Amino acid sequence: MTSTLAAATATREQDPDTIGGVVGAPPTARAEALLKRVTTGPGIESVTMTAPFTGRPTAVLPQATDNITRASFARARKAQPSWAATSVAERQRILLRLHELVLAHQDEGLDLIQVESGKARLDAFDEISATALVAAYYGKHSARLLAPRRAPGVLPLLTRATHTRHPRGVVGVISPWNYPLALTAMDVLPALVAGNTVVQKPDNQTALSALWLHELAERAGLPHDAWQIVLGRGSVIGDALVEESDYVCFTGSTPTGKRLASTIAKRLTDYSLELGGKNPMIVLPDADVSKAAAGAVAACFSSAGQLCVSVERIYVHNSIRDRFLTEFAERTRALRLGASLDYHAGMGSLTTAEQLRAVSEHVEDARAHGVTVVTGGRARPDVGPLFYEPTILTGVTDRSTLFADETFGPVVSVYDYADVDEAVELANDTPFGLNASVWSRDTRRAQEIATRLKAGTVNINEGYAATFGTVGVPMGGMKDSGVGRRNGSDGLLKYTESQSIAVQRGLRLRPARGVPPTLWAKALTAGLRVLRRLPGR
Repeated sequence: MTSTLAAATATREQDPDTIGGVVGAPPTARAEALLKRVTTGPGIESVTMTAPFTGRPTAVLPQATDNITRASFARARKAQPSWAATSVAERQRILLRLHELVLAHQDEGLDLIQVESGKARLDAFDEISATALVAAYYGKHSARLLAPRRAPGVLPLLTRATHTRHPRGVVGVISPWNYPLALTAMDVLPALVAGNTVVQKPDNQTALSALWLHELAERAGLPHDAWQIVLGRGSVIGDALVEESDYVCFTGSTPTGKRLASTIAKRLTDYSLELGGKNPMIVLPDADVSKAAAGAVAACFSSAGQLCVSVERIYVHNSIRDRFLTEFAERTRALRLGASLDYHAGMGSLTTAEQLRAVSEHVEDARAHGVTVVTGGRARPDVGPLFYEPTILTGVTDRSTLFADETFGPVVSVYDYADVDEAVELANDTPFGLNASVWSRDTRRAQEIATRLKAGTVNINEGYAATFGTVGVPMGGMKDSGVGRRNGSDGLLKYTESQSIAVQRGLRLRPARGVPPTLWAKALTAGLRVLRRLPGR
């Protein structure tokens, strides 16, 4: 696979203006090739997307209409029976080939992710690795997870029960802009390997990254119509996405997720939602301060804090608070901001002007309410139009908007606490429950504390990457952070309909003719007592 974009950036210069020249004013040849994969029609509208690093145009995206979206679902629905009839073993082989293609062509994927999202390259690589991990996991384990399972029948030897799984049909996936490759893989690949076809709406800002994975999937052997991608505004094509889907998978804000759930409920179809977070990190008094401070930098500022599971609140025991804060601030100030398509920058840009405005407003509101800005706290237009310094705040109270609301940017508030019970109470004092982090040399104690936290994932001596990268365990939120899970068996089986089949032989489950019901009930009562003692019951 050749890449105009990759070739143009081969020198990896550091100057943002040079990078702007690479992105170019018109769409690159690579972007134009990827956009040929999108269904269009006469007279449709288009939007021009810009690069966060420079503000310059990257691609002109055709915007689907309601009719185009419904036509995509029709093609996906027509393709679904033959795809479902394809053996799970063959579906797995396609994912394993995709795993290799993603790794082999990662430089092009990294360039696209950076140009579209403004991430530092190391953060973009997190998406490459997550995509490969997801493809490998479902490429190896799906047949086992989807296989029919025998269950003990109500009457031993006479009842044979089997639990089977069927694909739901056509799955609608609505993907966000912040992790365009990884979240596409985590949501689309298990839906496909379960035997469904997919219609995905990626966010316009980062659509090329999703289209890149789509291209690689077809190169790996995925049938052409099994995965459709439509680009457009939710206000225009949202109704079609909900009305035509047999299952909806959405990642985005909590308010939008609640509105979407209300709409889906009217159709009695199922859904999963990964929504907002205000994720806490608890540093226990016995924690290694240096490791905790270094971990906090990654947990708070990877992808410029634009990650659903990133940390926005840190609770440090008052006996080590000053040492932690000093080292955390030093490491944060050492982060290098940069707009280069290489591994030199420690933190990249925010992705959209709206996000820069939201982060700035949160910090300025906090300033107005008397917080201390330990480091950061300002935009950096000298680096690029959407850059904002990694920011540490102390003295934040509930008078500040960011005390409880998700900032979704490179801003974290540090608090102290006196005892662990207080720390757990403070960490749980939020409507959200997506991710949490506990730091301690005593991992057994940390695990006990983890079980008390109301969060779907909890990491010990790590911010989020341990659970995020362990694809074999589910990931998702409690409370207002969502419904359902991605990854693991949960992330696959949610895309299936459960069916139980039981075959009864010999003895009926009702009294035979002439047998008094009272005698039947007594006999069955005795039998139930025996069944309770049998293994596997």
